Amino acid sequence: MSPSAAPEVPQIKSRLGAILRATSGNFLEQFDFFLFGFYASAIAKAFFPSENETAALLNTFGVFWLGALMRPVGAIVLGAYIDQIGRRKGLIVTLAIMAAGTVTIAICPTYASIGVAAPAIVLVGRLLQGFSAGVELGGVSVYLSEISTPGNRGFYTSFQSSSQQVAIFVAALIGYFLSEAMPPDVVADWGWRIPFFIGCMIIPFIFFLRRTLEETPEFLAMKKHPTASEVFASALANWRIVVLGMMLAVMTTVTFYFVTVYTPTFGKNVLKLSTQDSLLVTLMVAFTNFFWNPVGGAVSDRIGRKPVLLTIAGLSLLTAYPMLSWLVAGPSFGKMLLVELVFSFYFGVYSGTMLGALVEVVPPHVRTTCFSLAFALAAGLFGTFTPFAATWLIDHTGSRASPAYWLMCAAASGVIATLAIYRGGKTIEIREAAPA
Repeated sequence: MSPSAAPEVPQIKSRLGAILRATSGNFLEQFDFFLFGFYASAIAKAFFPSENETAALLNTFGVFWLGALMRPVGAIVLGAYIDQIGRRKGLIVTLAIMAAGTVTIAICPTYASIGVAAPAIVLVGRLLQGFSAGVELGGVSVYLSEISTPGNRGFYTSFQSSSQQVAIFVAALIGYFLSEAMPPDVVADWGWRIPFFIGCMIIPFIFFLRRTLEETPEFLAMKKHPTASEVFASALANWRIVVLGMMLAVMTTVTFYFVTVYTPTFGKNVLKLSTQDSLLVTLMVAFTNFFWNPVGGAVSDRIGRKPVLLTIAGLSLLTAYPMLSWLVAGPSFGKMLLVELVFSFYFGVYSGTMLGALVEVVPPHVRTTCFSLAFALAAGLFGTFTPFAATWLIDHTGSRASPAYWLMCAAASGVIATLAIYRGGKTIEIREAAPA
């Protein structure tokens, strides 16, 4: 090699190993994050007691949402950190913060024991989880995209979302066995803490896996890594991309939270099905979510992101209300499963496509920050608000099918964002604010 030649950048030794190491941490973070939604009813009784069950549930989902509002903050702060110092180190930091939040919630005494301090402590735990989750999904997506082989970026990035589905599956499986092994009052009293403790127990193992992550060749090949101020300036200069990216991700986050986090509550409290039936539906949905994500990513690698995004968002817009109306007219396990599986198809194919699309439209030198901010805004303002919105809509309209309005708005957002991003067959222009 000549003296003037650039030094050779190390390549990833094993892409499969890198995928497993990156997504294992994502699995744990999402497992911990979504347990709060799965056990919303029990958490409401433990930390937000009220004579009105709906009010207690709204308080719980409100805290769930407030934690999610920390996601944009985490996206900006931790995103800038990752864009500056590297993907590997940043993903280790996010895992540590999420672990702290999970332990806080797992060991917090109930309202009956320490009064108003209990919901305050739970809120702190949720804020820590939200701060970490704000960049975790973006950080993992960017990592996977940067180790992908040519022409397969959508397929690789889809495994970020697929790893979430494994987390949902495991959480729902644990919940199902708990409901079979324990009386409902025992689960509501203290049994709901068991999955949180399981999450705490596997934290050391996931830390070990994350520490063995290799840095991505694309990050190592960058001649200059932006400072925090340069990251913020570039994100501000590309605010249109961030907003459109948020709109693109809204359908992913809203549909995801509806078919996973809200499903146990919807099945049990609204449709009056058994806890076992509701968790069994969640188990099956998690499995199909895992399958459809890489399918969506692979298909979009072959035919393009735009046609897949428009097709799925359009179908969701047209069918959400008819499907939910049919379900609530005569609730049953079979009907709930069928409706949720259709939404699972919409979510998986759209999400597997959207992740690759979002990575491609944000500026490369601040990829983690802009991707994470767009996704965090979608999740924080809309996705994690879904359980609260669905509960509020049902309570105020008297229609058990009314959550469809929320799903339809999310689908419309996806259609508008796709048309704006890919207008005229070209993607939106990126503005370079940071020095090369």
